[in-house]
Amino acid sequence: MNRIITLLVILASIQCLSAMDLEKVVKDLTTPPVTREAPAPGKRVRMVLPGYEGTDVYHALYLPLDWKKGGKYPVIIEYAGNKWETSPGTVDESNLGYGISGGNGVIWICMPFVDKKNRKNAVTWWGDVEATVDYCRQTVRQVCAEYGGDSSNVFIAGFSRGSIACNYIGLHDDDIAGLWRGFICHSHYDGVRAWEYPESDRKAAAVRIKRLKNRPQFISHERSIAETREYLEKALPEGNFTFQALPFTDHTDTWVLRDIPERKAIRDWFKKVSKVKGRQ
Repeated sequence: MNRIITLLVILASIQCLSAMDLEKVVKDLTTPPVTREAPAPGKRVRMVLPGYEGTDVYHALYLPLDWKKGGKYPVIIEYAGNKWETSPGTVDESNLGYGISGGNGVIWICMPFVDKKNRKNAVTWWGDVEATVDYCRQTVRQVCAEYGGDSSNVFIAGFSRGSIACNYIGLHDDDIAGLWRGFICHSHYDGVRAWEYPESDRKAAAVRIKRLKNRPQFISHERSIAETREYLEKALPEGNFTFQALPFTDHTDTWVLRDIPERKAIRDWFKKVSKVKGRQ
């Protein structure tokens, strides 16, 4: 028995040593801060939908450096993780869309979970689900009508809570489900485990995932993706999934701000799915 315990300890130590220390990998991108300027190429600005003036509900809009009026651009809609030890759970702190695009060729929107009662963005879980879904639909329509977003080329992305939101919010009903060309889910996945909110169970998740049909999802997780892969092999065996394990233990979306093979993998996937040409 002691030999078995010793072997397990050694194996665990080897596993920890083999994991990448993300903080030792130098960033080659810095996510722009959210400002209160007017929308412009290379700016990430605070925006409020009509009807939410005078509240603290807002989203962040980033127009790429190469944006020109009259052009057509893929769109990444992104949701943030929950507030926890190292994350404030805010629109401002999201990184996936910027890391994937490198700031070029893609309109990037960081979306709120709408706390309708308190008239602000929810930093934990969903706020009011119906209001959150409606805010998303309206924002997609607006960015396509006013800023050249390509309505046939809209992606939904998220980290942690936001990753779960790709299905929980993005596949909430047939109407919003029809917006998406592809899904980017980093760290956690709707239906893999039950959480402390309604309809987080596998039975409810099964209803949502049927709305995915054959559209592609890029699914990543720190250290191992095995649990989500095993779940999806049963929940949607015919699904169009790309799985990517990440070689670190950090629960974060900042890996896309670093020049690592996993970022190249997600960029290659995005380029293929969106059919954007000439972008690194």
